[in-house]
Amino acid sequence: MTSTAELMDFEKALELFEPVLGFEVHVELNTQTKMFSAAPNPAAPGAEAGEPNTMITPVCLGLPGSLPVVNEQAIRFSISLGLALGCEIAPSSRFARKNYFYPDLAKNYQISQYDEPIAHDGIVEVELANGKTFRIEIERAHMEEDAGKLTHVGGATGRIQGADYSLVDYNRAGVPLVEIVTKMIIGADHDAPELAKAYVSTIRDIVVALGISEARMERGNLRCDANISLSPRGSGKLGTRTETKNVNSLRSVERAIRYEIQRQAAILAAGGTITQETRHWHEDSGTTSAGRPKSDADDYRYFPEPDLLPVEPSVELIEELRAALPEPPAERRRRLKGSWGFTDLEFQDVVNSGLLVEVESTVAAGASPAQARKWWTGEIARLANAGSVDPSSLVSPADVAALVALVESGELTDRLARQVLEGVIAGEGSPAEVVEKRGLKVVSDDGALIAAIDEALASQPDVLEKIRDGKVQAAGAVIGAVMKAMHGQADAARVRELVLERATTTS
Repeated sequence: MTSTAELMDFEKALELFEPVLGFEVHVELNTQTKMFSAAPNPAAPGAEAGEPNTMITPVCLGLPGSLPVVNEQAIRFSISLGLALGCEIAPSSRFARKNYFYPDLAKNYQISQYDEPIAHDGIVEVELANGKTFRIEIERAHMEEDAGKLTHVGGATGRIQGADYSLVDYNRAGVPLVEIVTKMIIGADHDAPELAKAYVSTIRDIVVALGISEARMERGNLRCDANISLSPRGSGKLGTRTETKNVNSLRSVERAIRYEIQRQAAILAAGGTITQETRHWHEDSGTTSAGRPKSDADDYRYFPEPDLLPVEPSVELIEELRAALPEPPAERRRRLKGSWGFTDLEFQDVVNSGLLVEVESTVAAGASPAQARKWWTGEIARLANAGSVDPSSLVSPADVAALVALVESGELTDRLARQVLEGVIAGEGSPAEVVEKRGLKVVSDDGALIAAIDEALASQPDVLEKIRDGKVQAAGAVIGAVMKAMHGQADAARVRELVLERATTTS
């Protein structure tokens, strides 16, 4: 349970205070093996999660005598990401030990990078729905390993508070990560929540285009720690920041920033002080709650990792990876908008939904841009909002394209397609399999339709006369009766054609 905090009206908060933002985005790389060992990487494409503690080696567990070895592919991926972020690539970088009690990282320190990151000083251009553009400065992008996962058993919340005991799974321990850290972002003001969402969406687009991560936020492939502090407007003084940890959806990033602005403003306006701490985001209540006091870098007692040599990529390798970079996100958006033929409003609808990748992938799988947009921003988004999940977690672009193909071939109506979509989301199989299992295919046998039409016409002779008198809108009553008789499994347009035809040919 989380206590309800006092909140200030958002507009009032922005009159009194200026938000200062900062983001730390963690990207799980989809290499076949982990960062420092030959253990299989659960974040690899198509990898199965595996039973707990089965995707491990002695290195993952920090057993005595085990030594880390750097994953070369992870180095290449990290350089590519740094270049795509406009960063300088360090001619020499090195790993460090970040000392901290990690119950889910057995050696009790994390191998990360501190003062010598592989990439630094970049810029990412982020565009908002209103056309405003922000240039977000990147301080660094450094390599590190992920921690494992704790499962708290007992209690009502699934959190450690109130749990009877905790279980640890080291399968994720050692998964390669790149952490992207921004410099302070000042001047966003009322755009701060939307900018947070747009920035994380842009990072997601970049890593997907690079092919270095699945970037599924609901699976933890991409996670955002959102830092925010409030400065009294015009004071020029920085406030105390909080860090909302591991926010795992674009919508939640936006909501978390808005909530923290309102919460912190209420505390400061009442004469209180902000505690420098981590905070947990609660999707169900749309609130944050206190975590632990936030440590500064000195508290982690960083020192160079003695078991690993510095990383010194050649100029040739850097230029090879630079030449292979995909087009920047802003250029890509402009290209897609033109090739899809969308209006500004239609394209912005896709961008604002955070579903550009899904729509693009669905078009690549064979669907028309208009249909891909319609399904992702319409029915799929509606179902996702109802379940408070990301739309991309419900269904694959390939299945959406297959669904569209069934509609366009006349095998499904839109109404039936929505039922098929629900079946796909429920795990009943592909769209074709759901159609077969549920018997949802459109009745295309004109004989069966005519029989139902004749029955409806016979029961409504007054409607028949009206149609013959030229009042074709009266056909609606017959069409409705036929659709009911066919359990919705008929093409309404075809039924209308046959109704008008039968009305003029029957005696």
